[in-house]
Amino acid sequence: MCRIGGSLKGLAKTSYFITTPIFYVNANPHIGHLYSALIADASTRFQKLLNPSLSIIFSTGTDEHGLKVQKAAESNNLSVENYCKQISNNYKTTFNKFDISHTSFIQTTSENHKKCVQHFWNKLQPHIKKGKYSGWYCTADETFLSQDQIELVNNIRVSKESGRPVEWAEEDNYKFDLRPFKDHLQNWLNKPERIKPKVFHEILNREIIDLYEISLSRPKSRVNWGILVPGDSTQTIYVWLDALVNYLTVSGYPDTKHWPPNIQICGKDILKFHGILWPIFLIAAGLEPPKQIFVHSHWKVHGEKMSKTKGNVVDPIDASHQYTESGLRYFLLREGTAHSDGNYSDLKIKNILNSELADTLGNLLNRCCGKAINPNLDYPKLDLVAFESLLIDSNFVELNKKLERISDTVGSHYEELNFYKGIDEIIATLQCCNRFFEHNKPWELVKHDVNKLTCVLHVTMETLRISALALQPIVPVLADKLLNKLNINNRNWNQITPSWKCRNIVINPTKLKKDNIILFKKLSIN
Repeated sequence: MCRIGGSLKGLAKTSYFITTPIFYVNANPHIGHLYSALIADASTRFQKLLNPSLSIIFSTGTDEHGLKVQKAAESNNLSVENYCKQISNNYKTTFNKFDISHTSFIQTTSENHKKCVQHFWNKLQPHIKKGKYSGWYCTADETFLSQDQIELVNNIRVSKESGRPVEWAEEDNYKFDLRPFKDHLQNWLNKPERIKPKVFHEILNREIIDLYEISLSRPKSRVNWGILVPGDSTQTIYVWLDALVNYLTVSGYPDTKHWPPNIQICGKDILKFHGILWPIFLIAAGLEPPKQIFVHSHWKVHGEKMSKTKGNVVDPIDASHQYTESGLRYFLLREGTAHSDGNYSDLKIKNILNSELADTLGNLLNRCCGKAINPNLDYPKLDLVAFESLLIDSNFVELNKKLERISDTVGSHYEELNFYKGIDEIIATLQCCNRFFEHNKPWELVKHDVNKLTCVLHVTMETLRISALALQPIVPVLADKLLNKLNINNRNWNQITPSWKCRNIVINPTKLKKDNIILFKKLSIN
């Protein structure tokens, strides 16, 4: 069996633990939430293609406690329990519709999570003290802010990060001093792979200069909907600490055999919680911090920030009615760059899906299945004599270079969660194959050089096979449809090698499936 080189990290893994943030149930899912889940899903699928026997933990879920949830339930005239169930089910429905392959969907209202949070609190107990806490409090963000985290806008104090108003608050609660853990945190951050992309690593390095004491709880009289502090029924545990512990819950904590996670994904708005507070809490509890935190930026819609007020929040299921689930998966992973905000635009989506999925990929399949040049729907065996003539064809030479390196180049990009770069390589390869096909004019070869025709068809179908294999983490349903049409059964990453470099991949001629498929239906642009 031909295999790719051992340069990809996934080949050495026996288990893989990846998490998304859990999503706050104060509103329904939007494309930003789906994007977080898609990054984790594509990574998980890629790792599984590298090593089919890999043991996977891929967790996602919903964050269901806190004041905002209480208020959202009230405004919807629902009990808080029923409200949480409704919104959480909407997340489950959305993720199922988009084939998110999570192994665990956690809800923070579950009993096992409550027990895990209280166990973790007890581990932190030596570093916790009770006392009066005062500071600027943002009700909308459910967090206290330091003086340098707020600013005056139109004579109103607001959070610099969210722009939401703050007010001075004083209350008795439990506190945790971050400062004694500064050196431990710095040692963890010293490895550049801890926080990706690099821009967010640099942001965190600036943030840790001024650590301070933080509040870990709220009076139950103010925040009733939460997990009680062990041994103190007057206090509920701060919602963001409760939420962070979900990662331990899904790992089986206090059993630590699956800890720490390989990658924890979060949006840039919660970088401080994941990149400073979370590793410090873990260190304080005697646990290892995650191996890597992967931070992604946000999605704008037609150049503007998504907001309920503007009415421009994009519901993934609504969008899928127009673009399909595969289409929206492809667009978000194609256009999303972790280091900078993406822009969701209807015209851009249609242009990309039409150009790349319908034309570059779909049309190439249609061309080599046409009755005029392939009436028997053959996936022909490579004619070695005719193949020799291709070795001096500049179009084939260019295509061959791309096909030979696609496993390593795309694999390396996927390993780094830079899916857009991997897709770039695949599309460039398919475009190159379209030029190769056009240059060799199979509609003329059918009349006078059948041997070369079968060779051109074989090379084209090999390109389609390899591209479909590499697209499986991105658009699994569409890739399966293409591989089924090509009658390909072996679908792991080690099959991403052209047959002329690994002759046992396609030895005998085979038949394509006879069903007429439209791989991706072209979208109308008004």
